Amino acid sequence: MSESKIKVAIVAPVHNRREITLQCLRSISKLEQTRLDIKTFIVNDGSTDGTSEAIRASFPTVTIIEGDGNLWFTEGTNVGARAALKYDPDYILLINDDQIFDSRSIKAMVDCAEKHPRSVIGPLLLLWDTPHKLFQTAPVWDTWSGGWRHWHNQTVWTIPKKPWKVDIIVGNCVLIPVAAINENGLMNSSRYPNYGDAEYTPRLKKAGWNLIIEPKARVFCQPNSSPKSIRKLGVFTMFSALFVDLKDVRNMRRMLYANLDSAPTKIQGFTAFCLFIFKAIFGGYNEKTSLIKTIIEPPLADTFSLSILDE
Repeated sequence: MSESKIKVAIVAPVHNRREITLQCLRSISKLEQTRLDIKTFIVNDGSTDGTSEAIRASFPTVTIIEGDGNLWFTEGTNVGARAALKYDPDYILLINDDQIFDSRSIKAMVDCAEKHPRSVIGPLLLLWDTPHKLFQTAPVWDTWSGGWRHWHNQTVWTIPKKPWKVDIIVGNCVLIPVAAINENGLMNSSRYPNYGDAEYTPRLKKAGWNLIIEPKARVFCQPNSSPKSIRKLGVFTMFSALFVDLKDVRNMRRMLYANLDSAPTKIQGFTAFCLFIFKAIFGGYNEKTSLIKTIIEPPLADTFSLSILDE
């Protein structure tokens, strides 16, 4: 009798990044799939650059769901996940399309999830241009720094060698058991048109699901681009970005919501937000400044020494 395969649905929302999307799909096509049945769902949210046509020509087995351009990241991901659930998968892998997968990455994540029940798994995120450097992996909550603190100086040589527990997994790539989705629903797109992952994995953790990073799973990501300086915007555009448009990374309401929803407690979340605003006004605080990037960081292997799991 042949061993039944574990079904994994990969979901990605895309918009006008045809070549990047195709690059991602090429890496998916080369994944090791021993014991896996992988199906990919692309939500094309109103692209005008021929994305759907190019996918159909090169990857005819990929399911494409068309959007009208108003879904954005969070609801685009939710639409894809709802379509994927009809395929009856064991896991849904939520991803961005600006990623290149190591051929063993998905199998390593699934193996980790199978070994550790009630667990959501994230990979080691690395940068395209400096592939030894970590990217948005295992942020830690720091109330006095204004919320989640990302690492800037961690490498493949400073991490734990075994899977370790974390408090948040960013949404670039996260493997979620369908049981977790059935229990807790999908991301909150009304509160977070973009960046819905800011509250989603902390919500799963608070509901009793472990969040784990599997260092054997390696995914290479495009570096983030910095938004235009808020001081260079016109008055009305600045007001919209800061207080109205929840899709903008600089939006204060979005930051407040994310802190309240993802912090260990709402008091810590509100305190961190107030401190962030204070530093932004009086200290020129910016997590992307060279000062922050040059702070000496302990190796993640030390920071998470008590959270490392035995395999």
